[in-house]
Formats: sequence, C-alpha cells, structure tokens
Amino acid sequence: MLFLEEMPERTSNFARFAWLTLAYNLVVILWGVFLRASYSGDGCGQHWVTCQGEVIPSAPELKTVIEFSHRISTVIAGFVVIALVIWAFRAFDRGSWGRKTAVLSLVFIIVEGLIGRGLVLTGNVAANWTPSRPYWTAGHLINTFVLLAFLALTAWLANKAPTPVLNVSKKALVLIVIGLFAILVVGVSGSMAALTNMLFPSASLTEGIAKDFDASSHYLLRLRVSHPILSIITAVYLIFLSGWLRTWSGGVPTVTRWANILSVLVIAQLAFGAATLLTLAPIIMQLGHLLLADSVWISFVLLAASYLTNGTVPIKESV
Repeated sequence: MLFLEEMPERTSNFARFAWLTLAYNLVVILWGVFLRASYSGDGCGQHWVTCQGEVIPSAPELKTVIEFSHRISTVIAGFVVIALVIWAFRAFDRGSWGRKTAVLSLVFIIVEGLIGRGLVLTGNVAANWTPSRPYWTAGHLINTFVLLAFLALTAWLANKAPTPVLNVSKKALVLIVIGLFAILVVGVSGSMAALTNMLFPSASLTEGIAKDFDASSHYLLRLRVSHPILSIITAVYLIFLSGWLRTWSGGVPTVTRWANILSVLVIAQLAFGAATLLTLAPIIMQLGHLLLADSVWISFVLLAASYLTNGTVPIKESV
C-alpha cells in the first residue's frame, strides 16, 4: 500500500508493527463493508456478545459465518491495538505525541466496537430501516476515519523525533482544517449513498437517477446526488491544497511525497467512483471505493502532519 512508502529502509520493529496494525484495521474495515453490502449484518440476530444466543454459532448460515468472523476480526483488532499502546509506552518518551496517539487509537477502537454493538442491538443492520440508521451510519464512518488517523499518526511518529516541533501558519492551518472537514463530509455522504443503494436498489442507472429527482422518493434517494457533486468539489480542492503545501514547504521530501501520493489517490478515487456508479456499485467496487477513500484520508492526515512539523512557510503566501 502506498502509505507504507513512509517506512525508511531501516526502521524500528515498533514502526513496522504500527504500520501493520494500521493495515490490519483496514482489512477489518473492508470486511465490515462486505458484511453490510452482502446483507449479512443480521447474521447473529439482535444478540451481543453472543451470536444467535450462542458463544459459537452451531449450524450457521453463510451470513452468520460472515457476521461472526467479522466480530472475531474486530476482537483481534482490539487486542492488537492494546499491544500497540503497551509497546508505544516503551518506544516513546513520557508526554510524547506517540503515546497520546496510541492511546487515542485504543479509545476510538473501543468506540468502534460500541457502535457495532449499537447497530446490532437496535436492528440497524442488513436491509432493515429505522429513522436512526443514517445517524448510526454517519457516526460509524466518522469514528472509523478518526481511528485510522490516530493509527496512521502513531506509525508515522515512530520514525520521527520524540516531540516534533509544530510550524503553524494560520492560513495554511485554516486550509488544512477545511480539507479535513471536506473529506469527512464527502465520506458521510458516501456512506449515505451506499446505504441508499442497499435499501433502495435500482435495476439500472437510468432508474436510479429518476429516483434521485423524483419528489416522491425517500429523502435519502434525493440526497444521494450530493455525493458525486461534493466529491468532485473536494477532489479539486485537495489537489490544489497538495500543490500549495508542497510549494510552501520549500520542497521538504516528506511533504512532497505525501502531496504527490494524495493527488494521485484523489484522481484514482474520482475515476473509480465514476466506474462504481456506472456499474451500479457491485460489492467488489464498493470495497475498492472504500479502500481508496481510506487511503485518501490517511494520505491527507500524513501530508498535514508532515507539513505542520517539517514545512517552512514563507511570510507571504499566495493562493
């Protein structure tokens, strides 16, 4: 994966473990998307922590196997992050950012598990619809992104000075914050679009577009068109932002690297998103689309971190 390019040729065992922790969590997240897209979220019924009332389901259906295996993978992810925190306290000095980001990774993976529990117990899974489901979906997406951010920062900090010095320009910081919120908004709109596709499937692209503009359609269908619009606007902004940060940093290698990676991933995501729409979002396309979305987010976080700690900002910035 592209974010692994941050690892130097000779790196610490902790850094390798931190990057692998991030990669494993990405796999768990993708398996969760497969769980949702395959309508397997109700495979264990409305039971937690048991599955169909059993510790280990007997004679399970396929969707039960999918749901139960996802639960096992999330439990393993939790223990992996606990190990990351313990190791971080040995690898980083007291009060260092690395310890803090590792602890926050643990906090948000716990919240991730609680959100999964809430989805199951409230029946907001598979093809079930409740008025609260969009809020659960949005909360899940935001928490996942925050979790990935702290895991990525922990791995990134493993090869940095114990306490990197912030180099903050107000203008640059504002532009970075705008980019951060723009990606989160696009991510939420994308999760809503995926939910809408699942709850209100269309037999063709023409039928789907007609539903989007039908005044009698469900409000989620009428909101779905916002996702491609927001995606294009945000993509253009991120490409410009990458160029500005690369220029303002004065050619700092890490900033240049992540700016280039982010730009390439944004363009790839736009193309893949269009292909996903035209093919009516089969599961394999949904998995690829989310992987690219997560990669864009991670690249943005590490570009911002690289700039704010290594960049040299001219007194006069021009956009």
